[in-house]
Amino acid sequence: MIDDYLTGFSYPFRGLGLIRRRGIRPLVVVPFLLNTIIFAGAIVLAAVYLNTTLEALLPAWLAWLGWLIWPLFVLAVLAVFFFGFTLLANLAGAPFNGLLAARLEAQLSGIAPESGLSWAREALTAIVNELRKLVYIGVRALPLLLLFLIPGVQLLAPLIWLAFGAWMLALEYADAPMGNHGLGFRDARRLLAQRSALALGFGSAMLILTLVPVLNFVAMPAGVAGATAMWVERLRSSTG
Repeated sequence: MIDDYLTGFSYPFRGLGLIRRRGIRPLVVVPFLLNTIIFAGAIVLAAVYLNTTLEALLPAWLAWLGWLIWPLFVLAVLAVFFFGFTLLANLAGAPFNGLLAARLEAQLSGIAPESGLSWAREALTAIVNELRKLVYIGVRALPLLLLFLIPGVQLLAPLIWLAFGAWMLALEYADAPMGNHGLGFRDARRLLAQRSALALGFGSAMLILTLVPVLNFVAMPAGVAGATAMWVERLRSSTG
């Protein structure tokens, strides 16, 4: 399990190198511009509201644990901000992520995925899938955010949220290469659940890329590239 986690953790960082390949770089331009605009907005909002949010979440009776709890709350609140903006960035970049995944898969495996659909149809399908993921995530994220308001449970809420964010980021980026093979969001959930340690390792690394300044601007194409490599090397054979 640990080996799977560490392997999954390595893929987003491999993605940083894969997006510099010849033939891949042009497909990174649009996602990079989208991420730059969206994450710049996320950074501004996080800077404005972070202190107020932390003061509201941490009650006075837990002040003596502030040295331990505050770093977790800071990380969790930042994850909430950037995870939400990641979803928006992927919704906007969905039509381009499929193209990036398809071209990179052709380079890694020598076989280009063929969906039989036009680019416009593929783009529409990708956007519909993103909307389905937003609904799936929203139904589960709201109850988890309420954990921050429950005394005692607040201590575990940041860790639960970070684990949930890692899982959802794995689903988010793995959908690009899987979608090129006709696998829907439900198929992606089933396949990644079978390799949960691999998926959580991938998602954990994506959280880091999303939270680190400058790297977060290329997090989306790096995530798609890393997920494509993970699909080719670890997941494709599991589909039968």
